[in-house]
Amino acid sequence: MPLPLRLLAMLCAFGVMVAFAVVLARLTLEPSPASVSLTHTNLHPGRSLKAYLDQPALRDAVKQIGGNILLGVPFGVLVPVLAPRARGLLRVLTLTAVVMLLVEFAQGALITGRAFDIDDVILNTTGALIGYVLLGRRMGRAVHARERLPQGAAKRTKGA
Repeated sequence: MPLPLRLLAMLCAFGVMVAFAVVLARLTLEPSPASVSLTHTNLHPGRSLKAYLDQPALRDAVKQIGGNILLGVPFGVLVPVLAPRARGLLRVLTLTAVVMLLVEFAQGALITGRAFDIDDVILNTTGALIGYVLLGRRMGRAVHARERLPQGAAKRTKGA
């Protein structure tokens, strides 16, 4: 991809990431005083998922699980475009998990009516995996194509 198009793609991805960060902050870091009695810290993977699925209204479970998965998808799509060194699957998932852990720590420590939930981190990271597999990997490769060495150059550099 020519440099001007690459720069434009990265600029657009940066704009989308900033917009996503604003949405993420509004969804996760706003106080919820009415929920104080309902929030409980969850350090056991699967506990919240089970609670969501045990709810009588399937709609609520889909909203909780699906919403957390959707929050991770932009990381899987945008990180490979914005950070060529973080293009690999493991790097994207690690970066997503770290960011979401920080968000959850902030929720649990600083926000009224919010709590740390490890299942949210797992669901967000799953969303990043889905975004990466469906679109992020291809977009990252399109924007940051690796330069190919002329044939025979690889053999010369290996022996050097």
